[in-house]
Amino acid sequence: MGVSISFISATTEELDRAAQDPDWADEFVYQLYGSDNFPAVDRPYGGPDRAWGGLQFLFDEAEVELEFLMDGFVILEDGTLFGWDAEQIQSLARQLRETPWERLAAHYDPERMAKQDVYPNMWTFDPEGRLGWLEDAYEELVGFFAAAAERGLGAFMNFSF
Repeated sequence: MGVSISFISATTEELDRAAQDPDWADEFVYQLYGSDNFPAVDRPYGGPDRAWGGLQFLFDEAEVELEFLMDGFVILEDGTLFGWDAEQIQSLARQLRETPWERLAAHYDPERMAKQDVYPNMWTFDPEGRLGWLEDAYEELVGFFAAAAERGLGAFMNFSF
């Protein structure tokens, strides 16, 4: 299982209510993921799942301004649910669209990532395969942000451990 991050889109009204009523938000997001209709066609969702630490390393090295654990606003005080407003999603979608994978991949350094204990510290096992894994996670993330931005949506970010 491990520590993972996932996003599911949210309306402005849902994010406003979540900020006022964190217990409602916790139950609402749980129901979204547990619904028989998941994934809903009109509600984009996506990873990076467990690849968030590796992607964060690449974003930092490439000077891409996205910080999974600092961006957005805290909904649950235990740090497991955050809200990202529609403007932030649109800005990040634009930034990611302008950041080709090759720019990030140029900073992939499995030895350094292992020494810095970048989560999930498995960079020395199949280093080339892990680069492909990060690329897949990046593409999913780009797709999520693009789809949410296109619909004018914000997002809930789950940080589960």
